[in-house]
Amino acid sequence: GCHGFFLLAANGLLEFFIAINVFKLYYGDDWEELFEFITGYGLGGSSMAPYGRIGGNTCTKVVDVVASLVEEIERNIHEDEPRNSDVIVDNVGDIADILSNLFNSESSCHILLVSFVDTTAYLIITLSATDFFKIKAVIEIELSLKNQLIISTVLMIVGIAIDSWMAPPSSFTIFNFRTQEVVENWQLFLCVVVGLWAGLIMGLVVEYYTSNVYSPIQEDFDSCPTGAATNAVFRLAMGYKSVIIPILALAINIFARFSLVTKYGIVVAALEILSTIATRLTINGYSPISDHARGIAEMAGMNPKIRERPHALNIVGIRGVQKNRPTN
Repeated sequence: GCHGFFLLAANGLLEFFIAINVFKLYYGDDWEELFEFITGYGLGGSSMAPYGRIGGNTCTKVVDVVASLVEEIERNIHEDEPRNSDVIVDNVGDIADILSNLFNSESSCHILLVSFVDTTAYLIITLSATDFFKIKAVIEIELSLKNQLIISTVLMIVGIAIDSWMAPPSSFTIFNFRTQEVVENWQLFLCVVVGLWAGLIMGLVVEYYTSNVYSPIQEDFDSCPTGAATNAVFRLAMGYKSVIIPILALAINIFARFSLVTKYGIVVAALEILSTIATRLTINGYSPISDHARGIAEMAGMNPKIRERPHALNIVGIRGVQKNRPTN
């Protein structure tokens, strides 16, 4: 999963690079006209994403209901058996939904990226962060993935500091509501740092409210014996409470980056929130892949300890999907 999703994240950068060089053959050194035309890259990503997301969701639901019933009842083939096409098609639908969702957000920001060095640094840093922790037990899976995001964020600050000093000019001019604003490279760096930490904070808060390791889910479990009504009220209250910090983080993030680099800062910092997209895609991909691996292991009658591992990955992947909701 890690190799595949990191390759897909790099493929998005490669396609953007190819698009620029192809249209450069026509526009030459007219960079202003070239990048006005390249904005269609973001429009294309946003236009195709709904088809992938809706199609992926619809495909998954249809396969779960129709294919499972037909192949289990009429052909006596179990749902998680390798011969059942449901194992593959359901997986494809889930992953298509994940990829189109996050690519929609990333492609809209790619067109205003400071340099390709940024995105290349993202991929290298997030890939290197995968080797910091070795998982020895199932209980360490979630902690390891969380530490990957934290370490990636910290390392990116160092990488972006170097890139902000080397890649862009020391100052440049942007247009802000028909007025010209001079932006220093240190302002751009601070804007990037704000976006990085805002994305990390939102992800950690979502994990706190969705992981059974922390008190919110444990309190939710304790409210179940008193009845469904109490449990529903508690979950509703917890849901309202869980969005307070992410909304505040997003509001402070927007205000800070607009104050630093006006409208351009909002777009740049939005891309920084998505800078860990390769790791996020990998975590999301755990869910559909490990879910079917667990089912196949169960149908094959494997050792319960073997079935426990993909089940734990599936749970972590589901939580990873929730972590990515604020970044879309």
